[in-house]
Amino acid sequence: MITDDTAEFAAALPPMQALMGLDLGDKTIGVAVSDTFWSVATPLETVRRKKFGVDAARLQTLLAERRVGGLVLGLPRNMDGSEGPRCQSTRAFARNFAKLWDGPITFWDERLSTVAAEKALLEADTTRKRRAEVIDHVAAGYILQGLLDRLAVIKRQS
Repeated sequence: MITDDTAEFAAALPPMQALMGLDLGDKTIGVAVSDTFWSVATPLETVRRKKFGVDAARLQTLLAERRVGGLVLGLPRNMDGSEGPRCQSTRAFARNFAKLWDGPITFWDERLSTVAAEKALLEADTTRKRRAEVIDHVAAGYILQGLLDRLAVIKRQS
C-alpha cells in the first residue's frame, strides 16, 4: 500500500515494529530507522546507488534485520510545494519497491531536510569529509523524525 495520507499510513502500521525513512538521491540513499515505539529516528547508513535491483535488495535486508513495519520516503517538492521530476522519480521508486515489499509506504515533504542536517552537522563541528559521508542518512533521520512527530499527534487525537 502506498499513500500520501499520514493517518491512513498510521492505520496500516503493525504495532511494535520500527519504521524506516529514506532520503533518495541520485547517487545515494540515506537510511534512518526508528525505535519500535515510533518516538526517535536514528540515522543508520548511506547506500551507494547502483541499479534498482541491487539497491532494493540492500533495503530489503535492512527492513528484515530491523523488523521494519512501514517505510517513509522523503518527497523532494519544489519550494512552492509543486512536484517536479525528482518527486516523480521518488513515486516511481515507491511503486517499484511496493512490488517487492508488502508493508505500507508513505511520503514526507523533505524540503530543507538536507539543509537542517547540514546545519546540525556544522553545529556539531563535523569535518567536511565526515559531513559528506553522513549527510544523506542524517537527512533521512530528519525525514523520519518529521513523520514520527506527526504520528504522535495523530495518536493523541484518536
